Amino acid sequence: MALRGIPQVERVFSQEMCEPKTNIVFLKVHKSASSTVMNILFRFGETHNLSFAFPLKGGHQLFYPQHFMARFVQGFSPGRPPQFNILCHHMRFLQPEVQKVVPSTAIYFSILRNPVQLMESSFVYYKGTSAFSRARSLEEFLSQPYLYYNPTASDSHYARNLMTFDFGFNPDGEVSAKRVHLMVKAIEASFDLLLISEYFDESMVLLKETLCWDLDSVVSFPLNSRDSSTRSPLSGAIVEKIKDWNKLDWEIYTHFNRTFWERIDRDIGRERMRREVKVLRERQAELARTCLQGMGSVGPKDIKDSSLRPLQHGNAKILGYNLKQGLDKETETMCRRLVTPELQYSTALYKKQFPQKPPQQPPQLVPSQQGMQQGSVLRHRLEGTQN
Repeated sequence: MALRGIPQVERVFSQEMCEPKTNIVFLKVHKSASSTVMNILFRFGETHNLSFAFPLKGGHQLFYPQHFMARFVQGFSPGRPPQFNILCHHMRFLQPEVQKVVPSTAIYFSILRNPVQLMESSFVYYKGTSAFSRARSLEEFLSQPYLYYNPTASDSHYARNLMTFDFGFNPDGEVSAKRVHLMVKAIEASFDLLLISEYFDESMVLLKETLCWDLDSVVSFPLNSRDSSTRSPLSGAIVEKIKDWNKLDWEIYTHFNRTFWERIDRDIGRERMRREVKVLRERQAELARTCLQGMGSVGPKDIKDSSLRPLQHGNAKILGYNLKQGLDKETETMCRRLVTPELQYSTALYKKQFPQKPPQQPPQLVPSQQGMQQGSVLRHRLEGTQN
């Protein structure tokens, strides 16, 4: 499409200087607009017939919270060179294992979120975890965190330094200048790009530039976002307690928030960034007018198509979308891809990449045997989603 408002010379120059990148590792950090980024990767991969490193049996996480292992990937073969284009499902990062799955030319990127908002969101979304379930409020939890928080619990990572954990580090490690420095340097050595969720549109422009993609490849509608009724305002005292409790996350975030803007100044410039963000937002508004009933998101009870209803989790109320009726087939396909929640989209792409071959001669089953087989299949499907 023509990118309105961007000088022709800039477009031609950038297109001639690079080829679109198709080998990608995205570390999907929890509660950081990462589901929206995942949708972007799903759409690009589907459109360009790329292969995904799916969890075994079509699960939705790569055996998180374990450190990632190549053997967690469906179809991985130790004796073969890395054969998957895109790795983007939830994992706890471990680069030597990741390198067994994707080509050495892969671009590595992730997205970070202000730890204050991240913890407020996590408390609502992961209310059922051991650290949060007995605390009546986030304020109550932070007043005596060790009354509720057990670092040896299998789900403790959701309650402290969640980004630090996802990057593969110890969330309960000491907060020394040396250790923070080593963590930041390790992330910089592994990742080509760190995005910031508070500046999502600027992040998408930066991602587009890094991957040499076109504008339509990075447009999106927010996915897996909460209704405002479940958001809580935070006092200044609580904000400081969150920063202190998540000190490692805070150090990571402030460092990469600074280098994010340094990179924009170096590679794009603020003025061009403003123009590109304006065009991106105009295109997203145009797509909302084309695709959506009411132009925006709705609560889960108001989503008419059950296949577009996102998973509801914890005490959060996760929003979704209704598509306009009467769209032509091509437009409907494009719009549906934009609003399909991650679990449904992941399952559909998995089935496309690993189509099940029907048996040549299906056995004739008596009803009781058939019921037993259906129960077994259902159990395996459920187990496959609980990695």
